[in-house]
Parts: sequence; structure tokens; C-alpha cells
Amino acid sequence: MTGYLHKPDHGEARDNKMKAEVFLPDDYRPAEDEPFMNDRQLEYFRRKLLTWKADILEDSRDTIEGMKDGTRNIPDIADRASEETDRALELRTRDRQRKLVSKIDAALRRIEEGEYGYCEITGEPISLKRLDARPIATMSLEAQERHERREKVHRDD
Repeated sequence: MTGYLHKPDHGEARDNKMKAEVFLPDDYRPAEDEPFMNDRQLEYFRRKLLTWKADILEDSRDTIEGMKDGTRNIPDIADRASEETDRALELRTRDRQRKLVSKIDAALRRIEEGEYGYCEITGEPISLKRLDARPIATMSLEAQERHERREKVHRDD
């Protein structure tokens, strides 16, 4: 008897659907003349986001290892101050990257939920050029510019 006895729950069904391999040539780039956010475009951005996240996590591991190795007693006060400044700068950079990873995870969730590529303010498609340059974008360029102008006005108050 051949049969599938395990009935997947909704999360598994979604995971299985997303794992269906979408063929993507190495030189593929999303184009305006294809349906917006089709399977190939979604797979392109999903892979781009996963690669970006992996690179950030690798850099973080390298930094942590470097900081462990770099912990030493430096007798010269100027050298010690310089090293502490470098370390503080590195930690701020890592904090920014940690926040970036959470934005990447949010973008990957939007891909899973079918919301990726659409402006969270207007619901309009975000341009492919913008998404290619900034795959974590949640707003169209126009909505982002309006948002930044409003922020600037309120900041000046």
C-alpha cells in the first residue's frame, strides 16, 4: 500500500508550497514585462534576502571571535582608548546589523504571506528597481519620500 498517511497542518502545507523548487537561472533579473511578484520574482527576492542575512550573520560571528581574541590588557592608555573606541564602533555596527536582520526576517515573512512588494501605505506595487536596491523596502518611493518629509517637519518643531 502506498499512501500519504500524515496530514500536514497549515504551516507545513505553506512550507511545502514554498519549498517547491522554482527554477531561477543564475542571470535572472526581475523585469517589468512579467507579472508582478510572480513565483520567479518572489524566489529571486527570497534568495537575495537569505544571502544577505547569511552574510550579516557570518560577519557577526567573525566580530565575536575577533572580540574574544582581542581581549587583552594594553598598558598604553592611548592605545587602550583607541581599542575601546574601535570596539564601541564595532558593537554599534553589529547592533544596526541585528536590526537589519529583523527587517530581512520581516521581508521573508511578507513573501510567505503574499504581501511582499506592495507598499504598506498605498497598497501599490513597489518598483522592481527599488526592491532590487533595497529588498527590505516596505513603501513605494513616493510614500517613503512623503513619510520622510513629514518626519523632517515634525523634527524641526
